[in-house]
Amino acid sequence: MQYEEIPLWTKLANDSVLKRFQPPDRVARPGLLVVPGGGYGGVCESTEGHPVAEHFAGLGFQVFQLKYRVHPNLYPAPQQDLARAIRLIRRHADAWQVLPGQLAICGFSAGGHLSACAGTISAELPTQDGDHTDTESARPDALILCYPVISFGPFAHIGSGKNLLGERFDELAATFSLENQVTSDTPPAFLWHTIEDQGVPWQNSLLFAEAMVKQNRPCELHLFPSGRHGMQLGYGRKDIGLWPQMALNFLCSTCGFTLS
Repeated sequence: MQYEEIPLWTKLANDSVLKRFQPPDRVARPGLLVVPGGGYGGVCESTEGHPVAEHFAGLGFQVFQLKYRVHPNLYPAPQQDLARAIRLIRRHADAWQVLPGQLAICGFSAGGHLSACAGTISAELPTQDGDHTDTESARPDALILCYPVISFGPFAHIGSGKNLLGERFDELAATFSLENQVTSDTPPAFLWHTIEDQGVPWQNSLLFAEAMVKQNRPCELHLFPSGRHGMQLGYGRKDIGLWPQMALNFLCSTCGFTLS
C-alpha cells in the first residue's frame, strides 16, 4: 500500500512521523494506529509496522503507523508523539475517512507499553503555532496490546524501562507499571501473549487484564501455549494467526466498531 508521511511536530527538530496508508476508495471506516515495538530503543517498522498495517487495512480499517522518539529520548517524548498522532487523526477524521469514536491503537512489546500509556497516563504536549489539535482527545477508543511490556516490577523487561526512564527508573518504575494506572476511564483492551515468551513474560498481560477486571472495564485476554517473543502476525501459526480476527471481533462486539 502507498502511504504518506506526516511530520508530527513543526517546532521540534525530530523525525517523529505519522504514516497514513492510503486506501483505494474513500469510504469512512474505523481507524487503527499501529505502534511497533523495539524496547524504546528502536522502532520495528519492517516487522511490527507495515505488515500489520496492511493486514488490518485488508480487514476494513483506515490504518496508520507511528514512528516515535526512542532512547536517548526519555519520557515523555514517546508518549507525546503518540498523543500527538491520536489527536492528528481525530482532527482530520473527516478528510481521512475515520469514523468518529472508532479509533483503536495496536501496540507490540514496548509499543504495547506506549499504547497502554495512552489509555492510562496523560502526557503533557508542547503547543504548536496555529495548531488546533490540542482540543482533540488523546485517549484512544480501544487498545490492542500484543505481547506488551506492562510492568516494571517482578516481570519487568528492564531494558525497555531504562530506555524510557533513564536514571529515574527506580524512582518511576511503580508509576509506569501500568497495572497500577488502570481506572474506570481506561479504554477497552484486547491482549494476547505466548506463555513461552522469553523476552516479555506473559504475566505482563495478565497483570493488565486483572487490573481491568477490578475496574470493571471490558477486556479480552488470550494466552497461547507456545511461541517466542515477537510473533507479530503469527508466522503461519493457525492459532496465533487468528489474533487479528479475534481483535476485530472484540472491537465490533464489545466496543461498537462498525466494519462492513
